[in-house]
Amino acid sequence: MRPLKSLRVIEMGTYITGPAAAMHLADLGADVIKVERPGEGDPFRAFKGGLYSPHFQTYNRNKRSIALDTRKPDDLATFRDLIASADVFIQNFRPGVAEKMGAGWDDLRALNPRLIYCAISGFGTSGPARDRPTYDTVAQAASGFLRLVTPPTNPRVIGPALADAVTGHYAATGILAALLERGQTGAGQRLDISMLEAMCHFNLDSFTHYFSAGEVMGPLSRPVVSQSYTFECADGRWVAIHMSSPPKFWEGFLAATGQQHLATDPRFAERLERIKHQDDLIAIMTPVFRTKPRDAWCAALEAAEVPYSPAYDADEALEDPQARHLEIKTSADHPEMGRFTTVRAPYNFDGAADRSVLPPPTLDQHGADIRDELKHRKAG
Repeated sequence: MRPLKSLRVIEMGTYITGPAAAMHLADLGADVIKVERPGEGDPFRAFKGGLYSPHFQTYNRNKRSIALDTRKPDDLATFRDLIASADVFIQNFRPGVAEKMGAGWDDLRALNPRLIYCAISGFGTSGPARDRPTYDTVAQAASGFLRLVTPPTNPRVIGPALADAVTGHYAATGILAALLERGQTGAGQRLDISMLEAMCHFNLDSFTHYFSAGEVMGPLSRPVVSQSYTFECADGRWVAIHMSSPPKFWEGFLAATGQQHLATDPRFAERLERIKHQDDLIAIMTPVFRTKPRDAWCAALEAAEVPYSPAYDADEALEDPQARHLEIKTSADHPEMGRFTTVRAPYNFDGAADRSVLPPPTLDQHGADIRDELKHRKAG
């Protein structure tokens, strides 16, 4: 259930992209050692005060922490020993910063020719935008994705740090591919991945529509074609519906809502007409859904076999009976910070999920243990 348990990953990451990539490997069993600055650590630790913010906790479970100041000879020696023992190194500094720290590709390859070196950047390692500071919103905008999720009215940036998380996921995938190749060649290699490239690939559907049909998609393009809706119910809760193209879902929707007369309305009789007149349908159905509480609508939609879900907030989603059955929520106790609750990794190997989790480490929590391991390794 932990297929990467034989691998060691050294992460020198901050904020999200680097830590997220390392977290995915840790979730699969890799021994991830997070190298942090003494006294401060990853800046995300203190994003909301203290050194254990929710932001930090999100992407740093299943890891060990060691604090090193590589400007000091002893800490630099420890860092080099770590690299010599590692399979993967991950950093998400701006181009050129790692080299100034003695953690560039050439430096680390000399210590460990089998090392997979992953460098995550905002806009890549060359080109006119190479040195621009990049955060999540910048990458979403540069890739054309932000415009797809910007509300048509009262436009503003909404939603989570998607570009950061997506880039971390792509980085982990690239690392696994490089490890597979190393298994054949025995040689390490450098993997570069930028937030711009990751988000452009994630935004593939939008570019395909443009290149194939000359269509520039907007925030309503997909929901209209897929016939997706979200309605507020009588109790102030929301339900989401995705009817796609099969006629049976539309027919079930009408039956569940008691609006069968709309089947003969010329605006809705055919799928393409429903696409053209989605605003009209929303105007008709909005007051209908406000007549009953969400549970009643969910029961009716399920009975009619309409693709639906309660549109949950974070305090509800993991309490859904299916989420509880799958035991998606998991917890562990940290010796200093108390109870840590999170979402387990989604993998089920041979029909079983790994529900164990290690809480995110406090700064330098494992420093002494890691130094002892390195001493024994050198002595052995």
